[in-house]
Amino acid sequence: MVTSADSSGREAIISCGALLDHFRVAMAAVGWDTKVDTFPNPNYLDHLASIDFAPMDYVAQGRRERADAIPRRRTDRRPFRAPKEWASFEPVLRSSYDSDLVALEVLADDARPLLAEAARLTEALRRYDDAYHHELSWWTAPFRESEGIPQSALVAGSAAREVEVNRLFPTTWAAERSSASLQDQAKIIVLSTLEDTRVDAFDCGQALSAVLLECTLAGLATCPVTHITELEAGRDIIRDLTGGRAAVPQVLIRVGIGPAGEIPPLTPRRPLREVLEMHR
Repeated sequence: MVTSADSSGREAIISCGALLDHFRVAMAAVGWDTKVDTFPNPNYLDHLASIDFAPMDYVAQGRRERADAIPRRRTDRRPFRAPKEWASFEPVLRSSYDSDLVALEVLADDARPLLAEAARLTEALRRYDDAYHHELSWWTAPFRESEGIPQSALVAGSAAREVEVNRLFPTTWAAERSSASLQDQAKIIVLSTLEDTRVDAFDCGQALSAVLLECTLAGLATCPVTHITELEAGRDIIRDLTGGRAAVPQVLIRVGIGPAGEIPPLTPRRPLREVLEMHR
């Protein structure tokens, strides 16, 4: 689906890649191995994948735990405390997906000012983009049953100001949270690809899913950030922050320890029948 915020459809394909990885994880937990044929029809690139199934002889407990992380995972836009024992955890993240297809870079803490500048630049370049802002208002409108972001999942006021890299959604001051005084200390991950094709975006989505689930298993809060990579100006800044190692920055992920006590609500999900077809 092409939207004002995602005119190329890149982020929609990333989300489909994440869905595919979630699906494979869920099927493995109930004893089904999956063989995926991506983009099986070169004349119809909207057909992203076909999946065949085969029974597994044994299901390790770790596979069940990974599937259990799917409904627990949240996008948390509040400020985070720094994750503990990051040096030991980072190799786990790197081993959770196919690193030949997607690169993972962790930005240094002193990169925050320039990253915040990239976020402000992106917002400035879209300040008068009426279609873009209309879409954000539509996406955060109340009473949506199967799509969108509820107001309770957004932050405003001082809490929003402490996370300078988040996308600015329309919010009310009622969304103020007790974590407002916490300065964001999240680690910021960049997932990138060598090129910017639909295949690359799809691969990146699968890596995104793997990283998010691994963080959830470790008890860490996460927040994917994509608006900074929607425009080339933002990508240029991120590319520079990685020393050029991120050839095509696709998505950022904030990772850290979320505020204690309050868990962000689950955002709406589309009915399964709208996203899955089974054929014999």
